[in-house]
Amino acid sequence: MKTVLITGTSSGYGRETALYFHSQGWNVIATMRTPRPGVLPESDRLRVIELDVTRPESITAAFEAEGPIDVLVNNAGVPSISVFEGTPMARVREVFETNTFGVMAMTQAVLPQFRERGSGVVVNVTSSVVLGHMPLSAVYKASKMAIEGFTASLALELAPFGVRAKTVEPGACLTTNFAANATKGAALDELVPAPYAPWAKKAMGDFTGQDLFTKESDVAETVWRAVHDTTGQLRFPAGPDAVSLSQAK
Repeated sequence: MKTVLITGTSSGYGRETALYFHSQGWNVIATMRTPRPGVLPESDRLRVIELDVTRPESITAAFEAEGPIDVLVNNAGVPSISVFEGTPMARVREVFETNTFGVMAMTQAVLPQFRERGSGVVVNVTSSVVLGHMPLSAVYKASKMAIEGFTASLALELAPFGVRAKTVEPGACLTTNFAANATKGAALDELVPAPYAPWAKKAMGDFTGQDLFTKESDVAETVWRAVHDTTGQLRFPAGPDAVSLSQAK
């Protein structure tokens, strides 16, 4: 029976992916910065553990405690919606610490066991922002584009050892807490410098008015497909809006 470790499983894509792999008979290690009871069902094949991808000691403790795994899904992420001019550099660093450096740290921690065993898969969950020109996402997109480039090169490094690396690019989902978390509960107009306000309002209206959106299940199923893919495909858009953007490139 195979084992997957998934980061950021307290809600949204991560939680749905944990449930999906569990339903397929896998052992699931579901990690959260702050584990809470009742988020995931109790099962002898599902363990919830504390893990903060921005803390090296937390990463080390998790891998030492849980032992060998077959798949790592780097899903944990910090959302950000903002005009760059009005984004404090402290916030930029916070986004990169999780979305970029956290993914790299988790990946580096798991690679020795994958390489020595001659098998394993790393799936890095990015975003459909990498597929098109989207406003109010400069910092978020930069953090995810970095992981796209990282994974593309990583896949070449790992191929001689039988280890695979993939990215999954979820579209926009209205049933997650992305927007609220991205603004930390503040109204968007509180974060946008006044000269940008009319443009930002229109940009958000265009976004929420689009016809296609992604469901959590789209992402879970796409992660599953990426894990089992042996064709050499690197990038996997998830959700109808992401697929549409990918096809338009």
